[in-house]
Amino acid sequence: MNHPAHTELSAHAEKLIRGRRATRAFRPEPVPEETMRAIFSLAAAAPSNSNAQPWQVEVASGPARDRLAAALREAHAAGRTSVDFPYSDDLYSPVQQERRAAFGGRLYGTLGIGFDDHAARAAYDAESLRFYGAPHVAFLFVSGEDNARLAADVGAYMQTLLLAMTAYGVASCPQGLLSFHADDVRAELGVTTGKLLVGISFGYADDTAPVNHISTGRAALGETTTFHD
Repeated sequence: MNHPAHTELSAHAEKLIRGRRATRAFRPEPVPEETMRAIFSLAAAAPSNSNAQPWQVEVASGPARDRLAAALREAHAAGRTSVDFPYSDDLYSPVQQERRAAFGGRLYGTLGIGFDDHAARAAYDAESLRFYGAPHVAFLFVSGEDNARLAADVGAYMQTLLLAMTAYGVASCPQGLLSFHADDVRAELGVTTGKLLVGISFGYADDTAPVNHISTGRAALGETTTFHD
């Protein structure tokens, strides 16, 4: 049986996957409600172990989004953090640290922020808590126990969501920093269960912003993938 390497479907899939990128400057206009509902309905097709679907999704727009931004910036300014999934730079291997440093150099270089300008970097982090100007933000919670397997399923949901947004022409940016204030997010949204994994800012990209044109490379296939016969 003939199995062509590329088909029309695979070409569309490659364009979609490679076309997705993190957006860090958004236009203010909101995504129509029917478009949002279509995107999140499509994301729900994500796979999960035994079809458990251990994700809990909270989407904030309008006044709720504005209250959240204010609360997160206040918590950040006060140095108050609450993290459901512990984070440390030590979790990255040396080669992963090199990749992070290379990306950071491109990002801050594009923003005109020097390597040793810690004040400017801190100010940019604080600004990111406004969701980079995006009119919407989604918070992905892991429902159930604090377990890596459940978190992995929510990671599969996140990627499906990001690709669904891309397919509908909606830009996005997963932001780990948003998860550093889990208690504030819960308080503002009235969430009483689940562990906060990540926040995703989304809306329509500001294509005039240089920060949205940063290119990021990927490791060569042989560095991350081994084929066994």
